[in-house]
Amino acid sequence: MSENTENKEELNEEQVENVAQEEVEATAETQEETQQEVSELEKVKAELAEQKDKYLRLYSEFDNFRKRTNKEKADLIATAGERLLLKVLPVVDDFERAEKSNKEVDDAEKLKEGFQLIYDKFGKILEAEGLKAINATGEEFDADLHEALTQIPSPSEEMKGKVIDEIERGYYLGEKVIRFSKVVVGA
Repeated sequence: MSENTENKEELNEEQVENVAQEEVEATAETQEETQQEVSELEKVKAELAEQKDKYLRLYSEFDNFRKRTNKEKADLIATAGERLLLKVLPVVDDFERAEKSNKEVDDAEKLKEGFQLIYDKFGKILEAEGLKAINATGEEFDADLHEALTQIPSPSEEMKGKVIDEIERGYYLGEKVIRFSKVVVGA
């Protein structure tokens, strides 16, 4: 019986060693898995930090772009008329010279001719900048181009609904109407 007991004890010791060995292996595997999970978590944290950094840099870059663009727009608005004014200054100079010469000239025809030359020069400058007059007199009334100030009885049947008189000329800038013609319409 003692041999049997010894065999049982040996068997129990072997089983205990096997169980202990399995537990050690399981613990090692668990630790290995935990280390892998920790390393994966560290990788994800590193990626997140990198993405946050990229986002902050991109946001800062966009904010700087927005501020720079707003400043450029404000500068452009502040100096938008400068180019046109530089082109108009010679016309102002012509008017000043004409005013001085008006004091010495008695001939009205020469005055009219001088002012017509200045007017034509001014008109060419405005035309070069894209300003174009709207021809209204004798045309059909168009609410997209004309502003009717009043209606009067038309002098003839064919002038009904047409512009009889232009009080104030209208203008296009490019293709856009910047001022409507103020007109009298035949009824």
